[in-house]
Amino acid sequence: MEQLHTADEVQFRARTKSFVRRSRGLAQNLSRVLDQHGATYLVPVARADSATTIAPDTKIDWDQQFGRRAPLVVEVGSGNGEQIVAAAAAHPEQNYLSFEVWHPGVAKMISRAASAGVTNLRIVEADAAQALPLLLGPDSVSEVWTFFPDPWRKKRHHKRRLVDGEFAGAVATILAPEGCWRLATDWDDYAWQMRDTIEAEPNLVNPHRGARPDPLDPEPTRGGFAPRFPGRLLTRFEEKGLEAGRTVHDLTAIKPARKEQA
Repeated sequence: MEQLHTADEVQFRARTKSFVRRSRGLAQNLSRVLDQHGATYLVPVARADSATTIAPDTKIDWDQQFGRRAPLVVEVGSGNGEQIVAAAAAHPEQNYLSFEVWHPGVAKMISRAASAGVTNLRIVEADAAQALPLLLGPDSVSEVWTFFPDPWRKKRHHKRRLVDGEFAGAVATILAPEGCWRLATDWDDYAWQMRDTIEAEPNLVNPHRGARPDPLDPEPTRGGFAPRFPGRLLTRFEEKGLEAGRTVHDLTAIKPARKEQA
């Protein structure tokens, strides 16, 4: 008997993903961490057709999840949580939400958070490109972080890169007026693509337009890059890129304030 699929399921299956799903196998210590602390940090979501897509009718009450209302910072691709856990510990007045698909990384993030006594962090184990517009309402997020997403180095794989026009539009929608999208990459042509993408999105502004030109840029006088975000940790991942001779580019996009009606 032929199996029928809804339009939403077909859409999720056909969408080009920006990641490769890695093994869900866990060491015993990480399994114990999930057993002990998973319920505190992991947001339960109904799944669609895979372990990383969520059902299109999923709704989350974030005030209830965090037990309060506070400015929300969202990090897409948190890895093992080094950045977001440190930020949550340093800024208890803010709520932090991570989207991550690497299952061992999620467990490591929970271990970090529990060890640090962090209570203002929640984690969604799902593909952010699909989940963001479903789980977060318009104007609901103060900042979005996209630090060192997979560069998909080969040209034929560039279509898999996370930061594209569609994702920029989703970020622009969920950001509150004057909210900020912070990005960083150590892959040159991805930096140019990020710059082009945020400057092409009509609901975002690059406050560093024209700044910090790079002679390796195909448009060497164009610029558009931000100073390093002081809140971004120097992780071992970034150190490896620097040791390999790569240059880190930071970028910032701002959602403009609404114009007052005359």
